[in-house]
Amino acid sequence: MRRQTLWIAMACAIATIGATGTHAGFVEDSQVQLKFKNFYLDRQYDDTPAKNWGSWSQAVTLDEKSGYAQFGALQLGVDVLAQYAVRLDGRDRNADWVLPYSGISGTGTGKQERQFGKIGATLKAKISQTELRIGEILPVTPVIHFDPSRQLLTTYNGVWLESKDLKNTKLTLGYLDSINARYENQPMDFGLWPKALNNDGKTDGMYVAGIDYQLNKNWSASYFYGDVTNIYRQNYLGVNYKNNYDKLKVDSHIRFFDNAESGDALYGDIDNQALSIGSTLTYGSHSVGLSYQQMFGDHGSNPSAATGAPYFPSLAGWVPQPYLDNWSVASFIRKDEKSVGVAYSYDFSDLGIKGLKTTAKYWHGWGIDSAYESSALTGKGKEDEFNFILNYVVPEGKLKGLGFQWMYIDVNFDNIAGQASDLQEHRIATTYTYKF
Repeated sequence: MRRQTLWIAMACAIATIGATGTHAGFVEDSQVQLKFKNFYLDRQYDDTPAKNWGSWSQAVTLDEKSGYAQFGALQLGVDVLAQYAVRLDGRDRNADWVLPYSGISGTGTGKQERQFGKIGATLKAKISQTELRIGEILPVTPVIHFDPSRQLLTTYNGVWLESKDLKNTKLTLGYLDSINARYENQPMDFGLWPKALNNDGKTDGMYVAGIDYQLNKNWSASYFYGDVTNIYRQNYLGVNYKNNYDKLKVDSHIRFFDNAESGDALYGDIDNQALSIGSTLTYGSHSVGLSYQQMFGDHGSNPSAATGAPYFPSLAGWVPQPYLDNWSVASFIRKDEKSVGVAYSYDFSDLGIKGLKTTAKYWHGWGIDSAYESSALTGKGKEDEFNFILNYVVPEGKLKGLGFQWMYIDVNFDNIAGQASDLQEHRIATTYTYKF
């Protein structure tokens, strides 16, 4: 089903619901929010300042989730997500991957858009604990995930089914026709990073199937399969353990990905596996996280950064992969790479400062096959990254819910192709949500 069919089907369903205004639950159970986000981003490269980029922007998002109109056992509703951003300041020379950019980045001839927006609607149909969604999709799965990390959300168009009718089980089936990246204002065909998004019609979208099963009170397991047609297919298996020991909370998991080419193999052969092991221990206001991640496999037959897939396959449009434990700016997904991560968070509520939380994270990766990415390199490469995050949310009063976040990022590379210099980055976001 291509995107035209999706929108025609949804428009007909919305018209049907609109003609049944007597269904009070559709309106009375609705949730309408206005979300405001002021976002500043600045990235500086140590040795190549001409590559520096960043911007300052303001966004407003209308997030409307309807209730359900009842048609016997069938319930119908419509969600609408309208996003708009305006650029307040920034550099025109380079793309910042926050706002749309026209032209060639780094040449001085390009242009950052001054404003942009996108709107999506989703028809939802529900019977018992099974829900079908058609239109704009915001998936949260190991094989495909939406992206809230910049200004506007990365979303998808397609059909999505989730069912919880089986005891202790959630089943997921989906077909995604296109991606609307965080720096785009139109649906695009799927592609593989580092190539740019386009609409060349060489892929028919992405198919997703998965199962989440709660084994008992403490243990759960997940299996997901994703196929980005003619590019790559992915199998995921995860096991999770959670428990509370008096004041100590434990959350641990093991996650494994297996990736191979799909169909016409537009990006060449792909052979990659990734193992992630992570655990978070929380005691009172303190939280400590530890992680280990390792890449396996030959990775691909076409490692050129311009044309191929030298890393764990990631979708074009800078789509995140948060189910990899050490995913970050550096990502730690290169051939043969091993990496460890440590994180520490402190909640200041115990000191009487409610709403304030700080987090420090450090990752170190080593053993990278540098020669695989560039014939000019030999030996093993390494990379490391440090993040410091300060979060504050007003806990009460007239400004309750007003949020502030400052994130500092420092990344260093050694003997790695495609990275001209180390970088530092600042992200500052102020958010507020008004609920009607």
